[in-house]
Amino acid sequence: MSQPIERRTIRIGHSPDPDDAFMFHGLASGRVESPAGWEIVQVLKDIETLNRMALEGAIEVTAVSIHAYAYLSDRYALLTCGASMGDGYGPVVVTRDPVDLDGLRRRTIAIPGRMTSAALALRLALGEVRTEVVPFDQILERVASGRSEAGVLIHEGQLTYASEGLSKAIDLGAWWKEETGLPLPLGGNAVRKDLGKETIATLSDLLRRSIEHGLENRQEALTYALDFGRGLGRPLADRFVGMYVNDYTRDYGETGRRAVARFLDRGVEAGILPHPVTVEFVA
Repeated sequence: MSQPIERRTIRIGHSPDPDDAFMFHGLASGRVESPAGWEIVQVLKDIETLNRMALEGAIEVTAVSIHAYAYLSDRYALLTCGASMGDGYGPVVVTRDPVDLDGLRRRTIAIPGRMTSAALALRLALGEVRTEVVPFDQILERVASGRSEAGVLIHEGQLTYASEGLSKAIDLGAWWKEETGLPLPLGGNAVRKDLGKETIATLSDLLRRSIEHGLENRQEALTYALDFGRGLGRPLADRFVGMYVNDYTRDYGETGRRAVARFLDRGVEAGILPHPVTVEFVA
């Protein structure tokens, strides 16, 4: 008599933005099949909400900020696939009027969350600055309307801010590359360690195959990603996806792993992170 198939639900979190949607299209479309008896539930939340869900251990697999991983490393490991890296580019700080860095330091800057990598990169680049937390998809409009003095754009606004009449004060990814010669590690996929090696290996394979599906079926995955682009046209969406779904997304590699370690070490050295972080990668 055959054994009954184990039923289990696995929640996978990602942000409602084009690059994450592109990565997860394979799973969302069913083109990448999950194991028999598994139900994969996609949880679409902004990255700061996902960070806080992970702090509570409330989700099995999720996109997280590399900054937030400093507070999650006891409970979560990073999968070797799914990284978002800005190689010479990254979150952009914008203002309504041109301003130098000294002037920027005197302003209150809208950030998409205290635990986002953009927030850590901002403090590493500028030191202690006044910040206010604003949902990531409202920052561009708030700066354009004058309700915020400056803001950090972490998604497609990086490509469209000039059309809103805004000026770039600093590109944090370009600053980091000049500082370290490394890509800026922004996000990764974290998996709860208590799931066990076998389940983690299966989840790693699922996510890797979903990423590969997107890269191998680019136009199909891009069409799906457009629904998450907040009016972004296809050429710009394609460009944005290409910025953050690339070889580092397939695997951090030695350079990507070194970038993660350096980013977190710099946070500790600057007194922003409370303790050194041992980064655990699993496949």
